[in-house]
Amino acid sequence: MSPKRFLRFKPKGRDEAILIGEPVDPSVDVGAATMNGDDVEVNIYSGSSILEPGQKTDRKETIGTLLSPVSREEAGTIRCIGLNYKQHAEEVGMQIPSEPTIFLKPAESLADPWPAPTIIPKFTIKDNCADYESELAVIIGKTCKDVSESDAMDYVLGYTACNDVSSRKSQFSQSQWSFSKGFDGACPIGPVLVTRDSVNDPKEFKVTGKKNGKVMQQCGCDDLIFNIPKLVSFVSSGTTLKAGTVIITGTPAGVGVSCKPPEWVQNGDVFSVEITPYIGTLATKYINEE
Repeated sequence: MSPKRFLRFKPKGRDEAILIGEPVDPSVDVGAATMNGDDVEVNIYSGSSILEPGQKTDRKETIGTLLSPVSREEAGTIRCIGLNYKQHAEEVGMQIPSEPTIFLKPAESLADPWPAPTIIPKFTIKDNCADYESELAVIIGKTCKDVSESDAMDYVLGYTACNDVSSRKSQFSQSQWSFSKGFDGACPIGPVLVTRDSVNDPKEFKVTGKKNGKVMQQCGCDDLIFNIPKLVSFVSSGTTLKAGTVIITGTPAGVGVSCKPPEWVQNGDVFSVEITPYIGTLATKYINEE
């Protein structure tokens, strides 16, 4: 059976409309295709949100502009997990944590895939320290609180790709990371949401990060220190997670700051996060703030 993959988009020639659907071709990498300028045909659903997509209709539309699977209003505050890959802990010389480290990104940091740019803020340009972090994102499908690990997957709607864009000088000069990772557009997600029931085990996902086509990060999600059920349970402890909440699950080894010399992203660079199988390519071009 083909994986169920939902996307949110504006159809070609009608920028005022936002539609929900699934690609007609179950094998197409929606992000790579739209980046290449290829037409991607979509089966339209009756709903206005992937949280409630409604029923499949007889309509078909072609993607004009690809959008993040959930809106900023649906996502709200984004929950982010730091240091959650064994290989990444090794490369930065840090001990394996005993429990997840959580920081927050505001809703304003949520951004769309290509062609939407990633804006490098002025304070980051000045310090030449813009970085990338390829990540698997989890989307919550039902409002929950104090979820057990055994029940956690019942509240997961699905998965998508994320780039945890970072300003490293600010990150390392402060004890809290929300400023250095929470600026406008610092959390692009997409291109599609793959439903939980389409994936046997999220450990099967493989995350690849490419800067201008050069592979910088490549790791399987079986390297996660804390798995998805543990993260959902931990993040929901004493805290209500509404439907639409985004949890980004950490980045593997190979971030720019750890390279020798550092591989900072500059104005005009393109960074892509590819997650296989099913999810595909999330790409954005880094542009300096004017």
